[in-house]
Amino acid sequence: MSEYMEKLHRNERISALQRILCDSPGKVFTLGMFADMLGSAKSSISEDIDIIRGALEKQGLGTVETITGASGGVRYLPMYSGEETLKLAKRLCLELGKKERILPGGYLYMLDMIYNPDIVSDIAKVFAGRFYKEDIDYVITVETKGIPLAFMTARYMSVPLIIVRHYNEATDGASVNINYISGSSKKIQTMVLPLRSLKRNSRLLFIDDFMKGGGTAKGILELSREFECQVAGIGIMIQTAEPLKKLVGSWFSLLTLHNVDEDNGITGIEPSNCLSISGV
Repeated sequence: MSEYMEKLHRNERISALQRILCDSPGKVFTLGMFADMLGSAKSSISEDIDIIRGALEKQGLGTVETITGASGGVRYLPMYSGEETLKLAKRLCLELGKKERILPGGYLYMLDMIYNPDIVSDIAKVFAGRFYKEDIDYVITVETKGIPLAFMTARYMSVPLIIVRHYNEATDGASVNINYISGSSKKIQTMVLPLRSLKRNSRLLFIDDFMKGGGTAKGILELSREFECQVAGIGIMIQTAEPLKKLVGSWFSLLTLHNVDEDNGITGIEPSNCLSISGV
């Protein structure tokens, strides 16, 4: 096998390296591991990685980060450039703004988008790129509609996913239960998380599909404190413009929903101001 690998030309090595890196986003590979795998010198592998990094960044598809130190190596970080993120946001707004998506009561139908692998993957790349510098240990979400976004974000960040439920199950073992007040309905709800779910002093990224008053996000903040963990970031697909003051201090959202005019079939939705704040 190694004799075959030694015969690989540079373009063949680059193709193999890029496939391995992109298939395992967020995972750290050492140059020695690649050198043994492809039968090449570390210096050659390093040059190949530089070429891959340049190509990915030029196309706005992410980057390959070099991690120094004894446990260092390289890892692929999927993310969109500011321009590509804005294009994605505008494309989502165009789709969500269609008249036929308006439901009775002024709600928007968006389940087909939340469960579309391509759309979820694109949004997750935005979240992963926005928060990868926060040294996230877990992605956390609340059942149920935020799960696809959170799951894909966790994959791109190469960390486990934690799902908070509203009830206990016998298979959970000892759990932490907290009550929180919904920011929109002002109703008291319950969050449940098994004690074995999180390691103490972990850094969490909360991902959800929708935020109105911020009650769920605030509940996650309170729950994390019970585990002596820190919520290092909050990523939301759609936030509402009102209420302006949320129950949490900071978050990153992709879209802002201003209003749904059921009578006239008009939905006011646009890219979030968070995109310009974050440099998009």
